[in-house]
Amino acid sequence: MTRGSQLHQKKLDELLRECRTHLPSVDEPLVAKAFEFALEAHKNDLRASGDPYFTHPLEVAKIVSTEIPLDDITVISALLHDVIEDTEFNMDILSKEFGKEVAEIVDGVTKISGIFRGQEITLAENYRKMLLSMVKDVRVILVKFADRLHNMRTLEFVSPEKQRRIAQETLEIYAPFANRFGLGTVKWELEDLSFKYLNKEAYEELVRKIQNKRKERESYIKKFSEPIIERLKEYNLDFDINGRAKHLYSIYRKMVRRNKPFEEIYDLFAIRIILNTEDNNYCYTTLGVVNQVYIPVPDRFKDYVSIPKTNNYQSIHTTVVGPDGRLVEVQIRTKKMHEVAEKGVAAHWKYKENKATTEKDLDNWVNWIRDIFENASKDEARKDLLESFKLNLYQDEIYVFTPKGDLRRLPINSSPVDFAFDIHSKVGFHCIGAKVNGKIVPLDTVLHSGDQLEIITSKNQHPNKNWIKFVKTHKAKSAIRKWINKEEEEVTEIGKEIWDKKTKKMKLSFTTQDIAKLALSLKFENPKLFFRAIALEKLNLDEILLSTRTKEKKDKAPVLEFENFANLARGDIGGVIVEGTEKSGILYSYAKCCNPIPGDPVIGYITIGEGIKIHRKTCSTLLRISEKDASKLIPVQWPEAESSLFVAGLTVMGEDSPGILNEISHTIVSYQNTNIKSININTNNSTFEGSVTLYVQNIDHLTRIIERLKKLKGVYTVERFESA
Repeated sequence: MTRGSQLHQKKLDELLRECRTHLPSVDEPLVAKAFEFALEAHKNDLRASGDPYFTHPLEVAKIVSTEIPLDDITVISALLHDVIEDTEFNMDILSKEFGKEVAEIVDGVTKISGIFRGQEITLAENYRKMLLSMVKDVRVILVKFADRLHNMRTLEFVSPEKQRRIAQETLEIYAPFANRFGLGTVKWELEDLSFKYLNKEAYEELVRKIQNKRKERESYIKKFSEPIIERLKEYNLDFDINGRAKHLYSIYRKMVRRNKPFEEIYDLFAIRIILNTEDNNYCYTTLGVVNQVYIPVPDRFKDYVSIPKTNNYQSIHTTVVGPDGRLVEVQIRTKKMHEVAEKGVAAHWKYKENKATTEKDLDNWVNWIRDIFENASKDEARKDLLESFKLNLYQDEIYVFTPKGDLRRLPINSSPVDFAFDIHSKVGFHCIGAKVNGKIVPLDTVLHSGDQLEIITSKNQHPNKNWIKFVKTHKAKSAIRKWINKEEEEVTEIGKEIWDKKTKKMKLSFTTQDIAKLALSLKFENPKLFFRAIALEKLNLDEILLSTRTKEKKDKAPVLEFENFANLARGDIGGVIVEGTEKSGILYSYAKCCNPIPGDPVIGYITIGEGIKIHRKTCSTLLRISEKDASKLIPVQWPEAESSLFVAGLTVMGEDSPGILNEISHTIVSYQNTNIKSININTNNSTFEGSVTLYVQNIDHLTRIIERLKKLKGVYTVERFESA
C-alpha cells in the first residue's frame, strides 16, 4: 500500500469512527464506496488553498457526522455534493450507485449552488428556489449549511472581493436561516466568520479586548456560580453549570444598536445551567433556586420551555443582579433542549420516542417556509419579497392568544389584521374591528406578547389599501394585494361593458389601437385606467364619443402612414409641386427610405412605372442611385399651404424613471393635439431607449416636439430616424 493510500485509508477510518459515535446506524460499505467515488472524481482538482479538492467534501461530511449529525445518507450526500457540479458524472450514475435518495439530495445541493453563482444576492427568486428545494428533503439544506461552514472556515484563500461577497451573503441569509433551522452553533460561527471578513479591524479589536478580560470573567463566573451550585446539590440535581461564551458579532451588534462601548456591553455576564434530566419541571425548580440566591430583574424573564420558538428552541431566560451589582444572564435548560438548541432539527432524530412529535414540529416549520414562498403574490416586487424574507429571518416573535386560549405566533409589531389572516383568510377579508384584552382597538394597533384577541367581522367589509402599510406577515400582505388586484380587474371589466354598450348604440367602431390612442389623448397611461375611470363615472362618455364622431366628419385630410408611403398620389392633391409643369396629371409618391415631411429639403427622382419618387435631399439611398444617373433628378418643392398629416419617427434615450412613458406621451399629445401612431420603450438597467412614430404637419411641427422632449428631466437625446 502506497503512502497516499495509507493516508486515505486513515481518513476513511476516522470518518467511519465518527459516524459510529454520533449516528444511530451506519451503512459502512456505502460510506466507504462514496469516499472512494468522490476521491476518484476529484483527483485532478485543487482548491484555492492548493490542497486537493477532495479535502472539501471530506470536511463537509465530517461536519454532518459530528457537528449536525442526522444519518448516514446525509454523510454520503456530503461526500458526493460537488460531483455533479464539478465532474463529468451525472444524476443517473449517482442514483444507480448510491440510490435515488442520495442522488436527489446531491441534485438539490447542486441547484442551490447554481442559484447563487454570478448572481446578486438581491434576487429574491433565488431564495424562493433554495427554500422550496429544502422543503422536498430537509437534508439538502443540512448539507448546504455544512458546505457553507467549511467554505467560511477556509475563506482566507480567496480574493478580498470574493471574501466580502460570500461573507455578506452568509451574514444576510445563511446565518439567520441557520438560526431559524435551530442550528445555534452553526449560526454563531457563520456570523463571527462573516464579521471577520466584513470588518476586520473591529473583529480583531474585540478579540484583543476579550482576551484581556478573560481571567477577570472566569473569576467572576466562579464567584457567581458557587452559591447556586450549593443550593442545587441540596435538591440532588444532576447538572452542569458554566459561563456562556459571548459571540463576537453579537457583542458588536449590541455595541452599535445601543451606542455603548465594549466595557458596558461585555459587563453583561452570562451562565448556562444544563440539567441531566428528561423532566422539564426541574427547569422551574432551578429557576426558583436562582431567584432565591439573587434578585431577578423585572421584565427580563422569558419562558421558551412552555412556549417554544418556531425552530423548537426551548430554554428559560432570566437576568439577575449578581455580586458587586453586576447583571448576569442565566439560561436554564435540559440536556435534550441544549442539543436541540445547538444542533437543531438534526438533534430530534436522536430521541426516537419523540419521533412522531419531532416530525410534526418539522412539518409545521416547513409549512411556515412554504407559506412564505408559495403564497407570495406574483406581482409582488422581487426586492420586496427578499426584504420581507430577511425580516422574517431576523425578527423576534410575539405570542398572542385566541378567545379560547389557543396560541398564535406572529412577527414582532404585528397588527390585529395579521392575526385575523393567521386565523383564516376569510376572517382577514371581512375583518372590521378587533378587541385586544377586551378593549376595542384600531386595526393598526401594535400587538404584544400575551395579548388576547377577538376579531370582529362583517360580510360587507373588504380589505383596505391602507392595510398594506402596517401588516407584517407575508400571508396578510399577499392576500390583501390579491384582493385589491381582483377588485381593480372587476371595475375595469364593468367600464369596458359600459364602453361597448355606448359605442354599439352610437354605431361607432373602434380598434384596439384607436382605444389606446384615445386613452393617451385623455391623459391615461393605458386603456385599463381609461375603462376604470368610465366605471367610476369620472368621465362623461357621451361627450367624448360625440366629439370623436364630430372629429371624424371634419378630419378628412389624407394621412400618409409608413406602410402607405408607396401609395401613389396626384400632384394636385396636397402634395409637392414639380417645377416647370402643370399641377395636374403628375404621378408621384413619397420614398419610404427617408419619409420626407413638409419643410424638408426635397428632390424628385424619375422612376419607371411609379412616376416621381420624392426623397429628402440628404437621403443616403437617393445619393447612391443618383450616382448612376443624375439626369433623372428633378426639382420639386412643397406648396405654401399643406393640409396633410405625415408620419415621422423619433428615437428617445435617457434615464429610466417611474412614469417616463406617460411623460413622453403627454409632452407629445399636449402640443397641438398631436396624435401618436406608436410608442415603444425598452429599459436596460437604469436607462431606457424608445422609438415614437407620430403624425405631424411639417418640419416645424416636428422640431417643436423634439425641443419639448429634450426639456424632460432625464432625457439625454431625441433624434429623428428615417424609416420605420
